[in-house]
Amino acid sequence: MKGSVPLDTLISNVTAVTMNPKMEVLFGAYIGIQDGKICSISKTPPSDTPQTIIDGTGMVAIPGLINCHTQLATALLRCYTDDLGNAQALEALLQKEAKMDSRCAKAAALLAITECLRFGVTSVSDLYYYPDATAEAAAESGIKANIALSSYRFIDPSEDFDFETDEQCRELVRVVEKWNGYDQGRIKIDAGIYAEYTSNYKLWEALAGYASEAGIGMQLNLAQTQGEVDSCLDRTGMGPGELLDCHNLFCVPTTAAGCTYLTPEERKLLGKKNVSAVALPLTAYKSGLASTPILDTVRAGMNVALGTGGAVASGNLDLFEVMRFAAMSARKESGDPAALPASAALMMATVTGAQAQGRAAQCGMLQPGMDADLALVDFSAPHLIPCHNVLNGLVWSAKGGDVAMTMVRGKILYQNGKFPTIDLNEVVQELTGYAMGRLFDEAK
Repeated sequence: MKGSVPLDTLISNVTAVTMNPKMEVLFGAYIGIQDGKICSISKTPPSDTPQTIIDGTGMVAIPGLINCHTQLATALLRCYTDDLGNAQALEALLQKEAKMDSRCAKAAALLAITECLRFGVTSVSDLYYYPDATAEAAAESGIKANIALSSYRFIDPSEDFDFETDEQCRELVRVVEKWNGYDQGRIKIDAGIYAEYTSNYKLWEALAGYASEAGIGMQLNLAQTQGEVDSCLDRTGMGPGELLDCHNLFCVPTTAAGCTYLTPEERKLLGKKNVSAVALPLTAYKSGLASTPILDTVRAGMNVALGTGGAVASGNLDLFEVMRFAAMSARKESGDPAALPASAALMMATVTGAQAQGRAAQCGMLQPGMDADLALVDFSAPHLIPCHNVLNGLVWSAKGGDVAMTMVRGKILYQNGKFPTIDLNEVVQELTGYAMGRLFDEAK
């Protein structure tokens, strides 16, 4: 600590799961926070009295979790299509989404962000529509966010296309100019396509060119079903990963959700292109689909992170569940009960998630110099006693509801049932008084 300036915040007597290169777990630690950054982690308290002391007794401090693929605004449709077949569910969702507007999207995004903060998530990657409304919600809440407009273009590629006049491309440019880099990079804007099969090469090449010039990333869904891959092979003779690479889509940092049915060659190709695969085991299994083969994808050289998908697809945005499902899926696929240990599952939810978002220099670890993005998990609950191994407890026993506090850049955004930056009652009133009626009132 420099000079005699007291710390802004000290978290005392906490078990710190640092996720640093040595994977250190420090018991009885003191985490000092100054100007939104972690400035010290030690086994001894500072000599000066901090402005605020948070008692970490019985708590485990972890880096804030990073949800690398979701659609925040679909929280408005949570549980609406459960138990329907995938085609029937899609039809029902499209009907409701057609009635959504930016006001609905902002209210639903705020609700979803509240849920994320409740579960220890400090940064999200959102691939959906209404990026301006979603960015407003992220800005007000204090969470970090990489936000992409899910572009599509079903027309014949032989038809004219002009990036400068295309409605979605113009929207992307407006949002980038308004929000990209907001609050010292707390909000980032990415380019995006929904998927290969909802767009064509003119859009891909135009978005890739713009993203490269603007210095932004790319988000998409990729090879999530066998049908998607078979259709691409029938039309083009190539798998979707190879096809999109031919059109230079991966010339910028890219997160690709799914990557379930990529060929081994495509995985190696995308690994060389520094594409991050986002595993969605909770969403996949809930839909009766296979999930990302995590071990094969890592061996191929791809960075692998975790995501929940939207609440409409996963039921909730609890990344603790996703960690657990990811570890179980790797063990089932390999037949090895030791595959994907808890440390690896935690790494995908923190370290590699930060890499996927282009935030590795700022977050993903508890380490001096990093942003103070962290969560405190209450290990005094019966299902977390006894604690023989902290990492195992976090992955195999803990739940999002065990989070007692979530902090971004040293600012508390959730603590013991309260959300200092979000008026949850107001959000619920907006949802029930406006959004629900707009989507579900058949007279409208």
